[in-house]
Amino acid sequence: MASTLMSTYSALPISFNDGKGAWLHDNTGNAYLDALTGIAVCGLGHAHPKITEAITTQAQKLLHTSNGFHIENQQRLADRLTQLSGMDNAFFISSGAEANETALKLCRLWGREKNIALPQIIVTERAFHGRTLATLSASGSRGIQAGFEPLVQGFIRVPFNDVAAIQTVLQGRNDVVAIMVEPIQGNGGVRVSSEDYLVQLRKLCDAHDCLLVLDEIQTGIGRTGKWFAYQHTPIMPDILTSAKTLGNGIPIGACLARGRASELFQPGQHGSTFGGNPFASAVALSVLDTITNDNLLPHITAMGQLLQHRLNETVGKHPKVKAIRGQGLMVGVELLAPCAALPAIGLKEKLLFNVTAENVIRLLPPYIINADEVEQIVTRLEKVIEGF
Repeated sequence: MASTLMSTYSALPISFNDGKGAWLHDNTGNAYLDALTGIAVCGLGHAHPKITEAITTQAQKLLHTSNGFHIENQQRLADRLTQLSGMDNAFFISSGAEANETALKLCRLWGREKNIALPQIIVTERAFHGRTLATLSASGSRGIQAGFEPLVQGFIRVPFNDVAAIQTVLQGRNDVVAIMVEPIQGNGGVRVSSEDYLVQLRKLCDAHDCLLVLDEIQTGIGRTGKWFAYQHTPIMPDILTSAKTLGNGIPIGACLARGRASELFQPGQHGSTFGGNPFASAVALSVLDTITNDNLLPHITAMGQLLQHRLNETVGKHPKVKAIRGQGLMVGVELLAPCAALPAIGLKEKLLFNVTAENVIRLLPPYIINADEVEQIVTRLEKVIEGF
């Protein structure tokens, strides 16, 4: 029988019935160590009691009204996120792509305020910002763009982690309104920006009156050991996007803005039917509370350091491995050859992960993982690579 689902995914031949913590169980009861967490979504793991409590409590009260009314949970969530990030205000949507779409619209408005007819945004090679027409146009992956032409115009692409390339673009131009980057490229192969990269981008934006936009859909809400990856540096962005772990599986995204960027939208210029509704906002508040109350940020740092250390001691010495890199619990293992078949081999070892940029194993374990489970990731991954 033909599937009634559109052919958009190459799903592995397995389905999960339930999960607990860092583990998922299939329909025959086999346990799989989840080092992917729904692609950096379930940061608090599966069936976390505090998240379950928030879901059931709010579901018994109210799921949705409309942004035509004041939503108390949404206001509380905006207060928390701006306090944690140092930004001024927030707009809520249902996904990371929508958060980045919001950021791009803010950049266009900033250009209009400067009387720029065709505003340009500098983006990077290998970037991934989403699959809407504007965000896939901003992304640096021909694979997700093919077939959807004509792409949205207004993007200038440069190599990632290359300040000189951006300086070259900015010379003699007055139509560039923003620079948009991921502090760590996730889909681009877990490529970590150099220590000074964001600092230099901030200086360039200040010098050329541009907005600095940071896509922290994957790196935000604790993934790198800070609430946001830019907090490892002394800089502040003008626009910041977040999603994924913010809802721990419940769809929600946020676009945060500061200073001049926070004053651009006026009523009627942007909106979202579901964004920031009472239910999603209550769950997101519970996620932030749990990370705070359980003091998980230092734990993420410690487990991330342990994971990279043990990977370097084991698979780092394997002749098929080129490099191991990452920050916090966002780690990539780069192989010397394409390895798209590895996740299927991982199923045999009861380990879940994915492959990005054709040859990079991406590990995104939950924040609540313990040292024994980290060791199991390393042991099982070593067997997967040996069997490749």
